Amino acid sequence: MGANASNALLFLISTLFDLLLWAYLLRILLQVVRADFYNPISQAIWKLTRYPADWLRGSIPSFGNLNLGVTLFAYALAVLYVYVVIGLLGFTIQPLPALWFGLLKLLALTLGLYTFSLFVQAILSWMGPGVNNPASNILWSLNEPLLRPVRRIIPPLSGLDLSPLVMILLLQVISRLLPLPGIFR
Repeated sequence: MGANASNALLFLISTLFDLLLWAYLLRILLQVVRADFYNPISQAIWKLTRYPADWLRGSIPSFGNLNLGVTLFAYALAVLYVYVVIGLLGFTIQPLPALWFGLLKLLALTLGLYTFSLFVQAILSWMGPGVNNPASNILWSLNEPLLRPVRRIIPPLSGLDLSPLVMILLLQVISRLLPLPGIFR
């Protein structure tokens, strides 16, 4: 297979794994923050991630608001991603580094998910401040636990809330500090 075809295949597989992992991470995070279950976006995420999660619910208990079954499944998917990418590149990897890189991949995706959600929430607040829609409600539920401590330190300046900007910068710094090789980013 040519270099362009293998690059395209690697891109396609990485994108599909990232989207699938984002869906499971959203399910985990929406449960942790107790977002509105009846919101159409929550329902879509719930239905999309229903089938390994429902099977694992009976055998793996939850820990508070954290669904351990879905969390372990997402972690297993991240480790599978590491093995698939390494295999596509023609290399092998030992189990312990694969487990470590899988954990780092989940952390990087979580930071990216929060960065994206904060960015979208900021854009929505500029376009229609005070508008109540399913997307803004979910984004508020997801991001408010992160933004609340920042707002205590940096209050709004003349009605301009800088907490999303500060949090995006902080998330990007943390993301850059993760010791994750570039092929897994």
